Amino acid sequence: MQKIGELFNLSGKAAVVTGAATGIGQAIAMRLSEAGAAVTIADINLEGARQAAEQIRSAGGKAQGIKADASSAADAETVMESTVQAFGSVDILVNNAGIYPISPVLNTTEQLWDRVLNLNLKGAFLYSQAAARRMVAAGKGGRIINMASTDGLKPTGSLVHYNASKGGVVMLTKAMALELAPHKILVNAIAPGGILTLGTLGTQQEIQRLKGKTLEEMLNEFAVRFPLGRMGDPDDVARVALFLAGSAADYITGAIIVVDGGYLLS
Repeated sequence: MQKIGELFNLSGKAAVVTGAATGIGQAIAMRLSEAGAAVTIADINLEGARQAAEQIRSAGGKAQGIKADASSAADAETVMESTVQAFGSVDILVNNAGIYPISPVLNTTEQLWDRVLNLNLKGAFLYSQAAARRMVAAGKGGRIINMASTDGLKPTGSLVHYNASKGGVVMLTKAMALELAPHKILVNAIAPGGILTLGTLGTQQEIQRLKGKTLEEMLNEFAVRFPLGRMGDPDDVARVALFLAGSAADYITGAIIVVDGGYLLS
């Protein structure tokens, strides 16, 4: 039987986290590093990726920041190869990058639909495929953690493109979990809801504009819908990612773990 410390020990592992320059992705990268993993921070914001990597290195960890488009097959290959060259393997992938621009269904353009689906859903597949190929070749198994959303389980309005993409992530997770299980690659997803990040604030400001309310009114109105009485913070999600990345989750695959303060209960 493994001891508690061993269940969350990622020493010798290498992780890729997309969209990790800020917010939930950065919090996940920090937690994985704290557990001993070397981390590649892949983000379209190169300066932010480098700063996040430097923060990890300053704390004694191993990290590199790479500019990458999370919807690009070529960039997926580049990120995985760079991670293998820098740290020796790819053991953990967290598909965190995503966008959620507000757009009512009647106003949603084909261009916006494609942009959201390409990044949130197609990108998760492309990066998973690139990582899984290396995990299979190495023969040591691995972990793929996708970022779904409560919006992929229950729509909230004016996000039809985002809802569709995250619903797709849920089924992508289950399909990959089934197919990759013989290779000991565990595939799971986290479905956050109501996590307070800069992106969430931007979304709330757009809703505020549409509804004619102040941002404070919108946030207060939103928070009371959570049974736990508060919105979440990025580390609430990062701790779940850490659990799924470690040995404590050895018998879990194809699962969708909701992290929403009880929002879906209401």
